[in-house]
Amino acid sequence: MNESLTTGLIAIGVMLSLAAFGVPIAFSIGIIGSIGLYFVGGATFLVASIQTMPYAVASEYSFAVIPMFVLMGTIAAHTGIISELYNAVNRWTEGVRGGLLMASTLASAGFAAISGSTIVNAAMFTRIALPEMAKRNYNMGFSAGAIAAAGTFAALIPPSLTFVIFGIMTQQSIGKLFMAGILPGILTAGCYLIAIPLIAKIRPRWVPLSESRTTLRHKIVGLKGVWPMIVLVFIVLGGIYSGITPPTSAGAVGAVGAFAIAVLRRRMSGRRLWLSIRETAELTSILFVLIIAGLLFSRFLVLSGFVSDLTSLVTGSGLSDYGFILLIVLMYFVLGMFVDPLSMLVMTVPFVFPVIEAYGMHPIWFGVILCKMIELAVITPPVGLNLFAVVSASEGRVKLSEIYVGVLPFVLIEIVVLFILISFPEISTFLPDQMD
Repeated sequence: MNESLTTGLIAIGVMLSLAAFGVPIAFSIGIIGSIGLYFVGGATFLVASIQTMPYAVASEYSFAVIPMFVLMGTIAAHTGIISELYNAVNRWTEGVRGGLLMASTLASAGFAAISGSTIVNAAMFTRIALPEMAKRNYNMGFSAGAIAAAGTFAALIPPSLTFVIFGIMTQQSIGKLFMAGILPGILTAGCYLIAIPLIAKIRPRWVPLSESRTTLRHKIVGLKGVWPMIVLVFIVLGGIYSGITPPTSAGAVGAVGAFAIAVLRRRMSGRRLWLSIRETAELTSILFVLIIAGLLFSRFLVLSGFVSDLTSLVTGSGLSDYGFILLIVLMYFVLGMFVDPLSMLVMTVPFVFPVIEAYGMHPIWFGVILCKMIELAVITPPVGLNLFAVVSASEGRVKLSEIYVGVLPFVLIEIVVLFILISFPEISTFLPDQMD
């Protein structure tokens, strides 16, 4: 192994070690990246990089898409759009064994279309759906696992923050990435809807049969809670797919649309607006620090020769396309147990994506596969971010040990869907190809 590969692997190992000892991942990445740049280019080059990169990132127009989509989701969450969506769907699934879980799955998929954050999605439906599941004597571990898993739809169904960051780091079309996530997202939700009744039949004690019934009239009347979500999806995805609005503008239009809907329905107050803006600022700041650190680390790996040497090593090893993808899946599966998903994305894309390009694989398809692995990461014990979010939001209703068991069926579903998407790339590439 040559010097550049050894240096890069040592840097990655030290970075993971710092994170394991509790150093925030953004600082772990940034510190190692900075030290690496010092040894590669000297003190002057390091200082110049630190001085110019934060401004270059913060002033990049394409990055405006992040706060806009986050703001749209937080406004929808704070103004009752999501709870009404859940209640509307729940009226149609009542009376079916596992109906509450199916309602959470469908509503999570709907919320994912107006929110790019898996954590917000999981925490929101824990507060909305889990108390009702507790009243109906559902198994709390299985119910919490279903909510945490359904929350991952936000990583795949546009507007996904994972797609945004991946697109910016790899210079791929964010609009095409968004379109690529639609069919895989529908496939995943469909698999959940098929699996939940089957699991309920195998484990009937986990999911008691509900005796509640809703009349057809009440079901139809309840659909009025769905229209805000439909309008926002039409504005955002319709604008991107038609080419009328680029992703950045679509995010802004979506945020204005969510605000206008809340005002028209008299759901917007000064306090709710302030909470939405504050949460948007907090999450955006965290993401920007992470991205800046990741770009510093990426620059070090490129300049040190690690990326080019790794690409040559892998492509010259005789490993097939699917063999390499399997290797990457295993890497992300292990990393996902210990590192949060966005940090994992920023940490690994700089050296994984060049190899993907060298193999001639479709970059948009790989973006979808990467997002699916991110979904797995946030529900994989022992460190699944969505699992912690659900336990925290459950207010003591569920223990971490319970959700570890309850989420396992959904981890298996995600693995099955992942291999379907690997085997049939057309599922991911069909809609983006129509945009050419």
